[in-house]
Amino acid sequence: MKNLFDRNDSQEILNRIEKLTPETQRLWGKMDVAQMLAHCSKLLRIARGLEKPKRSVLGILLGWMVKETFFGAKPHPKNSPTDKTLIVADQKIFEEEKKTLIEHIKAFSEGGPQKCTTHPNPFFGKLAPEEWARGQYKHLDHHLQQFGV
Repeated sequence: MKNLFDRNDSQEILNRIEKLTPETQRLWGKMDVAQMLAHCSKLLRIARGLEKPKRSVLGILLGWMVKETFFGAKPHPKNSPTDKTLIVADQKIFEEEKKTLIEHIKAFSEGGPQKCTTHPNPFFGKLAPEEWARGQYKHLDHHLQQFGV
């Protein structure tokens, strides 16, 4: 499976991000393109250990049941629910968010498993670095498809 620790996979994601413009329209969902970039950065901040949110009650109760689905080969369904702490509703500046996301992707990819957080995922709990890398790839892929790239 594709993951952000693989140089080719991370470059593929970066190339797709470069195709986005401030005018790129979503195909589903509520976020605009700048909000989506900020949302993706939030998850990479967690994966890099820059933010360490508490586990959600819902995650503690249900995370283990959907973990395999989330990290498996099937793509994420459109309009999947988002944890309220990861929702970006305020207006964002596209170029700033794009630059920030690219920096996070490069830092996560280049840091490899050694620089990946050991803090539990707020929904799924403890993850191996490889699970973080697969999950980040799938999450980015999902949102890039949401915006047609």
